Amino acid sequence: DCYPWGMAFSIINLWADNAQAYSRRYGLWVALVNAWIIIASPAWAEQVNIIAIGDSLTAGYGLAQSDSFPAQLQAALRAVGEEVRIINSGVSGDTSAGGRARLEWALSLKPDAVILELGANDGLRGLDPGQTEANLNEMITEIQTQALPVLLTGMLAPPNLGQEYSNEFNSLFQRLANKHGVLFYPFFLEGVVAVPALNQTDGIHPNAAGVAEIVKRILPPVRELIGQVR
Repeated sequence: DCYPWGMAFSIINLWADNAQAYSRRYGLWVALVNAWIIIASPAWAEQVNIIAIGDSLTAGYGLAQSDSFPAQLQAALRAVGEEVRIINSGVSGDTSAGGRARLEWALSLKPDAVILELGANDGLRGLDPGQTEANLNEMITEIQTQALPVLLTGMLAPPNLGQEYSNEFNSLFQRLANKHGVLFYPFFLEGVVAVPALNQTDGIHPNAAGVAEIVKRILPPVRELIGQVR
């Protein structure tokens, strides 16, 4: 009655002896190959969750959700092998003060990195650039206390507000990027603003093609952001 069990234990012991010999001979090599595969292939890497905190330009005002900036950015990143999820935390009409007020909630989603796109509505309303800078400064400071990499996107003031206002407003984003040492994309609407074919009928918000142009241009710094996470 004990013969089958004894035979089984003999087979197990023989396998264990051979496994130990194999491990001693090839174990280090196998481990190195596996490590190289994991490092070299983004598909093996853990998913990076990036939250995009912004206004209507992030939210996707007037667009299908699949055409919004976060959705198109996520698709473009995955197309080049980046295992990334872009969380849409855009609120149409939001100012820097609104973003500051909801930052704690946004960070409660436990992102690995942040794209910060705010300020357009501050400029459209002619709000004090000093206050815009203070709001964004506090947001970046809070994000960095959680050791999260940041990509700050800049904005330009409408020209009808005068040269003095434009100079003060336009320069605040670069100052913040320099102060905090964060990644910086100077103008979120680069290549899209004032191009009718890339904007909705209001002439302010990009259409799906306009968002695709934004994504194409911003992709390199976003990939650098992902690199900082990894």
